[in-house]
Amino acid sequence: MDRADVADVIVVMGVAGTGKTTIGPLVAGALGVPYAEGDDFHPAANIAKMSAGVPLDDADRGPWLDAIGAWAHGRAGRGGVVSCSALKRAYRDRLRAAAPGVVFLHLAGDRALIEARMAERTGHFMPTALLDSQFATLEPLGADEAGVAVDVAGTPEEIADRAVTALRRPTPAA
Repeated sequence: MDRADVADVIVVMGVAGTGKTTIGPLVAGALGVPYAEGDDFHPAANIAKMSAGVPLDDADRGPWLDAIGAWAHGRAGRGGVVSCSALKRAYRDRLRAAAPGVVFLHLAGDRALIEARMAERTGHFMPTALLDSQFATLEPLGADEAGVAVDVAGTPEEIADRAVTALRRPTPAA
């Protein structure tokens, strides 16, 4: 796929366990652009808080969102894919303020499927106990927001293929 078919920077968003860390690199690879793991932008205090089963508040998320926004801004015109839960419209607005051209790829799916996937993964700081708070916080993309939602049922490759297809810009009529 030609990189010109999609936005400069794609933010892979969704609740914990939707596969942002798995799908993001697959989408980036298909587009030939770099991938950045959103969790790597968290300060140590945020990771400690989440590891203890305590949801982050907006004050905790501010510096994290700003760091992701700075990365996206730095990739403008060159492309990239970054994962970030971006659960609230206000968080997405903050990212857009830093990098106006970002487009969101919302990985969405059935809560039971997502919980089962979270239970199977090892070595991640986000416990399944926080999934309810994630769903309670989630504000799906608004009709006026640049982005697409893709269902997370299926293999990672199937999900990534659907995502890349959905992210293509429509071809103007001749």
